Amino acid sequence: MTLLSLVLLLVLQDNPTQEAKPSEPPKVETGILEQSTPTQPQSLSFFSGSFPFHWNQLQALDINVDGLKVTSLAIGKREPKSKLFQGPNYGSRALIHVTNTSKKSRTPGFAIAVFDKEGRLLGAANGGTKIGTVKPGTTETFDLAFFQVKDRLPKGDHYVLSVELRD
Repeated sequence: MTLLSLVLLLVLQDNPTQEAKPSEPPKVETGILEQSTPTQPQSLSFFSGSFPFHWNQLQALDINVDGLKVTSLAIGKREPKSKLFQGPNYGSRALIHVTNTSKKSRTPGFAIAVFDKEGRLLGAANGGTKIGTVKPGTTETFDLAFFQVKDRLPKGDHYVLSVELRD
């Protein structure tokens, strides 16, 4: 090792006798978010509401988003249909039952967030149509998964459901 390499190594090495100083949090520039947000949001039909939470019970709803009617919702344990897979806890799901009463096909998206009495988030799920639409006059059930949420979700107090239609 040359003398120059040794000197560089010593200069670049941390001094063990210095105390580590706490680093300051990074500074956030204001205005960045506003600059990247479009001035005109895309026109979408939208609903959002809060409802009392009931575990493993079908709850009747009367929500109409431009002819897409949400008629019921159930949040509960995901049960496999095959007896071969019975036993393990596969998490939780929300089943949303909708009917398209409009004359146009609808492409819905759903989001559900479950909270406890203190307002803490216990779980969230989202989903909607992946291919195709809900055609006029048809009824469909959407299955939204609360992945890896298994223990606290049944203790929910209320949930927020959002429905968004895309064209």
